[in-house]
Amino acid sequence: MSGGGTVERDETLRLFLALLLPDEVVSSLDAWSRRQLRAGRRVDALHVTLAFLGDRPRSDLDGVVGALRESAAETEPFVLAPTRYRETRSVGMLVLDDPTGAATRLAVDLHARLEALGVYMREARTWLPHVTMLRFRERPRLSPPLPTIEPFAPSGAAAFLSRLHPSGARYEVLEECALGVRQAGG
Repeated sequence: MSGGGTVERDETLRLFLALLLPDEVVSSLDAWSRRQLRAGRRVDALHVTLAFLGDRPRSDLDGVVGALRESAAETEPFVLAPTRYRETRSVGMLVLDDPTGAATRLAVDLHARLEALGVYMREARTWLPHVTMLRFRERPRLSPPLPTIEPFAPSGAAAFLSRLHPSGARYEVLEECALGVRQAGG
């Protein structure tokens, strides 16, 4: 595990857990979004959200990271691939195909662990693997062609701190872990 961000002892944290994208996928998606998505505000830190926890007390962080580590360690290898572009009322996203269902099983397992800790309540809708590409106030109704990237394996998973800022949320990786790699003695 490696950490990047720091937090104060009693701080309230705006947390989410996500799959990390390989650098070459981020570069390709960024180039695609600059060409194809000319409305709204592009998201800089591309990732696949596994669970958004919102504001949590700092004291929850160790348990949350532990749940992420355990779920990530137990997952089997998988790949994801863009399958369609979709817009909601406030975001534009690339929906990803999860052909083996392993990414979905990872998310479901993680949700159960977080619920057992009392830090998360699963959404009513089924988890949808996707990369949020744009945020907007008014839906632009774009229909771009899909990016031409090969199916990819995420490069890991991470706990993120989200700090709200006038120009948009800024994300910091607090802890990062590998997928499918059990800790020694585990």
